[in-house]
Amino acid sequence: MENHIQNFIESGLLEAYVTGSASEAEEKEVLYMKNSYPQVKQALNELEIDLEKIAQHMAIAPPPTLWNRIESDFNEITIAPPQTPAKINRDERREQSNESKEPKYIEVEGESTHMRIHKSWKWVFAAVFVLGKIFLGFAIYFYLENRQAQQNIQELRQEIREIKRMNSK
Repeated sequence: MENHIQNFIESGLLEAYVTGSASEAEEKEVLYMKNSYPQVKQALNELEIDLEKIAQHMAIAPPPTLWNRIESDFNEITIAPPQTPAKINRDERREQSNESKEPKYIEVEGESTHMRIHKSWKWVFAAVFVLGKIFLGFAIYFYLENRQAQQNIQELRQEIREIKRMNSK
């Protein structure tokens, strides 16, 4: 049984659970094992502490002017007084329902240069990256093979010319 617990701890499910990439079934399994076995709970806690240390070590401090910007934006916000609902007659309702059919867009201006993607796309990007490296390796290999073959052909042509010269004399 101890071997089963150790295999579970080393399986990578705890890491997947902590990073949020575990499936729902894997999450349930990790939670069951955590509640059933103190070794799993301890390993999970140690892993969380290690990842927190890594995150703190890799953290980037925000620019010093950020707090002033947030504070000025916050100070610009005014609290609107509560409004009492107005009574609307049937004609106004029809006009409002006709207006609501048109899509309304909200202007969004983002300052972040990072792009967020769904977890499943990470695997697609990783696969494309790995395949790109494999194809690059093959391209380099076949380029070098082609160059070597071209050199061999040149050498063979040179030898054929020399043999023809010797035979013609």
